[in-house]
Amino acid sequence: NAIDTRSFFRLRDMLIDQFIASFHRPPTQLTLDIDPFDDPTHGEQQLTFFHGYYDQYQYLPRVITCADNDWVLNVCLLYGSAHPALGAVDDLEYVVRRLRQAWPGVRIHVRGDSGFGVPQVYDGCERLDIQYTVGIGMNARLKKLSDPLLEEAVKRWEASGESQRLFCAFWYRAESWPAQRWVIVKCEANAQGTNRRVVITNRPGAFVLPGATYDEYADRGESENRNKELKDGLQADRLSDHRYFANLFRLYLHTAAYHLLVSMRRAQASPPPAGDYQEFPVEAEPSVEAELPAEAFSGRRRRAWHNRRREHDPLGEGQPCTWRTRLIKVAASVRESTRRVVVQLSSSWPYLEHYRQVSQRLLASGRAAFDTS
Repeated sequence: NAIDTRSFFRLRDMLIDQFIASFHRPPTQLTLDIDPFDDPTHGEQQLTFFHGYYDQYQYLPRVITCADNDWVLNVCLLYGSAHPALGAVDDLEYVVRRLRQAWPGVRIHVRGDSGFGVPQVYDGCERLDIQYTVGIGMNARLKKLSDPLLEEAVKRWEASGESQRLFCAFWYRAESWPAQRWVIVKCEANAQGTNRRVVITNRPGAFVLPGATYDEYADRGESENRNKELKDGLQADRLSDHRYFANLFRLYLHTAAYHLLVSMRRAQASPPPAGDYQEFPVEAEPSVEAELPAEAFSGRRRRAWHNRRREHDPLGEGQPCTWRTRLIKVAASVRESTRRVVVQLSSSWPYLEHYRQVSQRLLASGRAAFDTS
């Protein structure tokens, strides 16, 4: 409750400073995901309001996450019934300015769901010279333009019995837009029925490979998983102070805990050997996918690879609850003397080797940082 406005500007700078320092060499391109999540409230907190979509009283935190290293660059605590895009362009402008100060030639791509599908976001991204791929809601005009493709997907599904996913792309202009923009429509037909999704983008490759552009947009689901870790795994949904500023400070503390988790995971990452890639089923022609790196896997092969990584690397891929149960919630005997504090761990503790491994790597990284300084 003692925090002031000036401190929040320093905290905002701290997040971006830490992000820039997390790269050993300047990146040539970055993918940023902007996304809100609901934060239910249960008291008389300032600026908590009822949100019709979530059907609850809440805050609406918004985060900007880097898909390349899972780092959070910016956090914002919106009032409970705010539109997700409120102030989003201002946050993006600050982040982009700081990143280009550090890396003048970096290319930036922003992804967002349909909550950010509003003209001020498109205009802001174009003014800032950044690429964007943003979801937009389906309407009667878009349905009419994509109906033939959906009918074709249904025919193929009925003829083959296999799930169909087709794409079309075209120039589109809503009445409130000053100019037309490129949209991509995904039409899907399978045993569960039909499904259509639309994104708007200014990416150059979208004109040639609309399907690949949409799939790359869909990968933002991984950033949503990171938001779930922040909200549920690290309890960022416990903003229970009365004052709004106190709750915003709490959100920064939860974000700092998330950064600690990300740093620990990176230090402990131990993926399976490269030779294990080939044991997963190849869904496409061998000449197409057999030589792909693991990061480019799709479908069943991608899921199987992630499952194998989690089994082989439980800490490098670990959720917050995994780190808690294996390294924090540990029974130990503590003996204190005038010269030292001794923590005795049981030799039969099943995760003792993990504790040793983490301790050794942290000590090694500490020595390296000390030698560098």
